[in-house]
Amino acid sequence: MSEHAVTVLISRSAKAGCEADFERVTAALMRTAEGFNGCLGAQLVHPGEDPEVADTMYHVVLAFDHQHNLDAWHNSPERQQGLAAAAAFIEGPPRIKPMIGLGLWFRTTPQAPPRWKVAVVTWVGICPTVYLLFLLMGDRLQSWWLLPRTMVLTVAVVAVMTWVVAPQLTKLFRPWLFSKRVAL
Repeated sequence: MSEHAVTVLISRSAKAGCEADFERVTAALMRTAEGFNGCLGAQLVHPGEDPEVADTMYHVVLAFDHQHNLDAWHNSPERQQGLAAAAAFIEGPPRIKPMIGLGLWFRTTPQAPPRWKVAVVTWVGICPTVYLLFLLMGDRLQSWWLLPRTMVLTVAVVAVMTWVVAPQLTKLFRPWLFSKRVAL
């Protein structure tokens, strides 16, 4: 069983002429998923949203804090009802791809956010995390040599960032991270 966040990419084709109904039902299903324990967020990526990718499918990116919470959603009656409501607007079977890795906190659309935005959000998480860990552990580690002290602190920073801070910051900053650029 997974002890870390899990992300799933679900790709589907809407029947011709049923796109608006498909989007409406999918949005309702995503709102329901977001109400489930451990859901870190859901996002719908429309066909053609990325001009560099010739894609006719819709993609739902769904993230949960643990595999068991994703499984609870996957097996829920609410999900089954949502899928039944969407069935009339869907063409063909879904493609489901589990996604792993720390980089997924910042890659929930076909086009990743600008690197400077990722750097800002990363700093917003790392700076207070390092400060707090220094306050909590600094006195205990003061007599240690620099290398072991650095190793312990960086392991703690990586763990706290991966399982606590980054998921929350990504959820909080998602609208800004993935905002579209407005042409002037």
